[in-house]
Amino acid sequence: MSSNPFAAPGSDADAGFQRRIGLFDATMLIVGTMIGSGIFVVSRSICQEVGTAGWLMAVWVLAGAMTIMGALSYAELAAMMPHAGGQYVFLREAYSPLWGFLYGWTCFLVIQTGSIAAVAVVFARFLGVLVPFLGTSNIILRIEGVNLQLSLPWIEDPIFAMKDFTISMGQLVGVIVIIFLTALNCRGVQEGKVVQNLFTVAKTAALIGLIIVGLFLVHSAVAWQANTADLWDGIEETPAFQKVSSRMNVGWLAAALMVMGGAMVGALFSSDAWNNITFTAGEIRNPRRNLALSLILGPGIVIVLYLLANLAYLSALPVRGDRDLNRQVIALEAQIDQLKDSGQPEAAKEAAAKLEAVLKDATVLERGIAHARDERVATAVMELWRPNYGPFLMAIAVMISTFGSINGMVLMGARLYYVMARDNLFFQRVGVLNHRGVPAVGLCLQGIWSILLVFSGTYDDLLDFVIFAVLVFYVLTVAGLFILRHKLPDAERPYRAFAYPYMPALYVILCAAIMVDLLLVKPKFTWPGLIIVLTGIPVYFVWSSRGRTRPAGEPAAGGH
Repeated sequence: MSSNPFAAPGSDADAGFQRRIGLFDATMLIVGTMIGSGIFVVSRSICQEVGTAGWLMAVWVLAGAMTIMGALSYAELAAMMPHAGGQYVFLREAYSPLWGFLYGWTCFLVIQTGSIAAVAVVFARFLGVLVPFLGTSNIILRIEGVNLQLSLPWIEDPIFAMKDFTISMGQLVGVIVIIFLTALNCRGVQEGKVVQNLFTVAKTAALIGLIIVGLFLVHSAVAWQANTADLWDGIEETPAFQKVSSRMNVGWLAAALMVMGGAMVGALFSSDAWNNITFTAGEIRNPRRNLALSLILGPGIVIVLYLLANLAYLSALPVRGDRDLNRQVIALEAQIDQLKDSGQPEAAKEAAAKLEAVLKDATVLERGIAHARDERVATAVMELWRPNYGPFLMAIAVMISTFGSINGMVLMGARLYYVMARDNLFFQRVGVLNHRGVPAVGLCLQGIWSILLVFSGTYDDLLDFVIFAVLVFYVLTVAGLFILRHKLPDAERPYRAFAYPYMPALYVILCAAIMVDLLLVKPKFTWPGLIIVLTGIPVYFVWSSRGRTRPAGEPAAGGH
């Protein structure tokens, strides 16, 4: 075997995999995993933070541009190193096995498994619209008085708090979905990709249908006029802006940009997971070509759909709805927070009930995007079109979308742990393929941990925590492109990053700026993510002490 791990696909870590994923399949894996539930709901929280249509679209445009820039940079690395494990391999070769392990550790602990758990519960939430008995609101077990709390000394609010432990029917539904898709993918990559292609085509059609409804069938001239009259003025009225401006003592533009950076969490998560396709390089046909192309086509398709979906929302619904209602809601939300902080839980419950009643009595247009019921912006648009069964159609569409997204994450994640095990940095059994050519042990271990996160009730918090860690590894990986250009100037590069070095450098700068902004604006959701990454350092040394760790640039040891 060549001592150059980049010489050609077919390294020992790739041996035994079945190359059954073509360009269309790879693109569908990216599209299907990126489009989960986020695009249907997160515009509500973004609008609450930024307050106007101009800032809403700026958040999505910037998140989309960053996604495309990152994918174009990854395409060079993927074409250069088309091996199973993808981003783990990129980090290992650019820096050292420690950095690859920290990425894999964080993926297993929260990024991949936490995403699987969270999206599985979202599937159940929307199933609850059709069958309330199976939804997350149907609590079947409650243990009161748990009172678990985790705080950091330099952050005012606790980063985690659980008063009661509950299990809902929705959680059980999420577990069943995870078990089913894990078992399906243990049967082979062919079965996994067929399901992925089917559900991705269906969810893409559903999203296009939503865009058509919003732009043409329920277009409101009044809503559009309200949204475009003051594209940028109004952000200063949001609680997020007032909090930043009072704490940071900065000018209007600086405060607005900081709020925008904090609001990008939802958009970035909704646009995430495109990098997962690199984990499956050992199963992609002609990976030097198809892997790089899929990283260009997949994110490009999704970002175009996301921007059109948000234009559809703005076409049908005013951002802040009725101005008087918006002010009343903001005042009640502030009152609820104050009552909670002052130790008056009963009074806070009464204020929350009043808020719920106010929103319940309001119409879809009065609530607008910022106060859409249960965060379901897409459902509000469909409700305008068909009040009786529009919400049910949207629930089915989101269930299709989330089911396909879970399948993609289940399929791709286990390939990362497989390569870690081949490098003696994970359980050895995870580094073995079954007779169908898939890492079944890794799939099962991933499924078990995802199920535990479902029952922990912390999946939403984990996703908030991990956005900072995700950005850290994106920055390190794209920065690794510069390092590998210097370390291996003669390595084969079938595709070269567009506008190198300017575009990759701009991507790194933008990610770093958002990371700094999140540390200032949302410390509760950033420091825990960094701590999760750092916990992997002692674990790495434990694993590496168990056996010889393969140095960067050296091929994996032979044998299955």
